[in-house]
Amino acid sequence: MAPSVSDKRDDPAEDPIGKAKATLQQNNGPTYPFYYPHYDLEEKFPPTQIFEHTDPGSRADPSKPHLLTENTITKDITSYIGTEITGVQISELSKEGLDELALYAAQRKLLVFRDQDFKDLSPDRQIEIAKHFGPIQRHPTSGNVKGYPEFHIESHSGSQPSFRVNFTFSQSYEKQPPGTTFFFILDQPETGGDTLFLSQAEAYKRLSPEFQKRLEGLRAVHSAVEQAEFSRKRGGPVRREPVETEHPLVRVHPVTGEKALYVNQGFTRRIVGYKQEESEYLLNFLFDHISKGADFQVRATYRPGTVVVWDNRLTAHSATRDFENAIRRHAVRLTPQAEVPIPA
Repeated sequence: MAPSVSDKRDDPAEDPIGKAKATLQQNNGPTYPFYYPHYDLEEKFPPTQIFEHTDPGSRADPSKPHLLTENTITKDITSYIGTEITGVQISELSKEGLDELALYAAQRKLLVFRDQDFKDLSPDRQIEIAKHFGPIQRHPTSGNVKGYPEFHIESHSGSQPSFRVNFTFSQSYEKQPPGTTFFFILDQPETGGDTLFLSQAEAYKRLSPEFQKRLEGLRAVHSAVEQAEFSRKRGGPVRREPVETEHPLVRVHPVTGEKALYVNQGFTRRIVGYKQEESEYLLNFLFDHISKGADFQVRATYRPGTVVVWDNRLTAHSATRDFENAIRRHAVRLTPQAEVPIPA
């Protein structure tokens, strides 16, 4: 009989995670050295191509019987965004359950799963689960895992405190930006290192009806150029030449039909057809509106076994660099791409 996934994890020769952990020295290194960020200056990716995408949430049973079973416990963090979930393992969900997860993430914007075994699965299994939601975006500049460019690695040993929040959509410059996104913690400081999330759908709803109408139909340029230049200046990789892409300022979710602002400080550079000063004025207003909307923001906290899942079409996030002198914050993101943004 073929060995199971758990059997393989018990054998370091068969499991790259177990093999890496077996070689870990007692030097305060990462608990999961297999995921230590890898930078290969010779690694190159071709330009991304447009693909057909059907959101898994469109197939989901609205009652979510495979995800919200009698053992599942949910607690909404706020009315507008965020639900904490216990009693269910993402790794054990069927295809129907994963479809329901996509729908639930779109409805609640952010799902915080506790007590998950996700970080101890094989990397192939982690990727298999994430690919259910779309082709995984391979980051052009960040640390990844050797042989596994699907992983986006965040690793910090100590940190300088932030002076402001900087809400962003992950890789919004892509022609088909990410949708249902996974993020799991491997090592974390005792305190701090949380992530702020906000509902861009609720941010849109807070605007006046007349202002909403004014924004609909506008398009903005999202750029990867600055990200690539920053990597080059510090001797890092640029695996794919940077792109600039126009997206609607207000987009529509393909399953729920909900409208959301689609601008972020990380990658949105200018509004198409506006003079520079006009574009800056409007974008700065929207950035300010988003960053100060405390009642449609939540702070996701982490503990061992936490996996957060968010819909990157409706939800922006910002790191909080509040763990100066912490030992380590080591985390992994899997970022499946979705449809070309649908304009309002």
